[in-house]
This record gives sequence, C-alpha cells and structure tokens, in this order.
Amino acid sequence: MTQAGPPWSRILVKLSGEALLGGADYGIDPAVLKRIASELQDIVQLGVQVAVVIGGGNIFRGAGLARAGMDRVAADHMGMLATVMNSLALQDALESLGMHARVMSAIRINEVCEDYIRRRAVRHLEKGRIAVFAAGTGNPFFTTDTAAALRAIEINADVLLKATKVNGVYSDDPVRNPAAVRYPHLTFDKVLADKLNVMDATAIVMCRDNRLPLRVFNLNNPGDLTRIVRGEDVGTAVTND
Repeated sequence: MTQAGPPWSRILVKLSGEALLGGADYGIDPAVLKRIASELQDIVQLGVQVAVVIGGGNIFRGAGLARAGMDRVAADHMGMLATVMNSLALQDALESLGMHARVMSAIRINEVCEDYIRRRAVRHLEKGRIAVFAAGTGNPFFTTDTAAALRAIEINADVLLKATKVNGVYSDDPVRNPAAVRYPHLTFDKVLADKLNVMDATAIVMCRDNRLPLRVFNLNNPGDLTRIVRGEDVGTAVTND
C-alpha cells in the first residue's frame, strides 16, 4: 500500500560501477547516467535528503586485479580512484539538471573534490545538496558495499537502498535458475546464514548491528527507485526482524 508521503527523510543509495555501463563493456553510458541523475532529482524534489556511494567496477575492480597477480593494496587504490571518476561524472550529470551536488572523497584529491568530513556531509544534505561519497572507506580490503553501510550509519540515514541488476534478493541466481524464488522480505541473520548474495558480510553485519534497514531493487527498471522512496513495496526489504 502506498503511503501518503516518503517514509524516510534521509537515504543513501548504493550504485555499482557496472550500473553505469548500460549496454557498453567499459566506461560510462551517458544515457544511463542521465536517467539515474533524473531519478535522484525526483527524490530530492520529494523533500528527501540523498547521499550516494558508487563502485568502480566499470573501470577497475581492485579484487579482480589482485586475483590477476597485482598487489592487493595497489589494486584497491586504483579501484578507489575509479569510484572518484564515477562520482565526478554523476556530479556533472546532476548539475546539468540544475541540482546541487558535492563529491566527497575518503582519500585526499583536493583539486577535484572535497575530503569526506562527516559534519560537512550532513550539512550538505541539510541544505538539499546530493552528497556523493567517493573512494570507498579510503582503506584497502574493504568493498564499496561496506563503505555504503558505513557512510549510511555515519550520516544517520533512515535506509540503505542497494541497486542491483535484479528486482530483489532471490534464493538462487534468477538468470541461471528460472525457478529461483524472490524474497519480499528477509532478516539480516537469514542473509548471513544462507549466504545470500546481497552485500558482503561486513556490510550486512554493520547494517544489522546498527539496525539500518536495507532494500534491494533493480536499477534497470526506470522509476523503481522513486517508487521505493514514495513508499511502494518494491524489491526486497532486509531488516532485523
């Protein structure tokens, strides 16, 4: 049942780098970027404060480079830089729509964006700006999923919205297994116990221990993100209970 108004006042949206690919094999699809920016604009116009964390898998993926023989720390630092590139692209797309956005990096790149400072980030949100958090946590060995959970908790977000390629969490890979069942609701403990591929375990534990609700949805369905923020039952909800 749709609620009268948005159920949350502050959200954090986690986008994978691959979400920006569109139909390409590498880089950023401008059409996809524009659509995402437009949906974020719609959410801000509903009166909701919006923060975003973007991965870098469309450019570099640190873990993959490490498996290929590169030093893991160096590979992860390259991945962090890729997230900065994606974040700057999203900032530009938002500003082209007349929105105010700020990229805040966990590693210092003062010439191109701000440092991440929690109080400043909250102030940006309070002023109606979209805060885009780049460079993960700033530390190797941590995924951008974990960064999203960490930042959401730090800014006191009401919910973490995880964008994926499917409309929620399934019992198995729905692409390989047509009989896979979608869960409308899960607990964090079940996600961990059944090793469901939602986010990495560190991120799930952080959400659980800080009672931060998580919702998984399909970014490829135009409008789903806005519908979630309006209070519609879209995707899979993951909570403590």
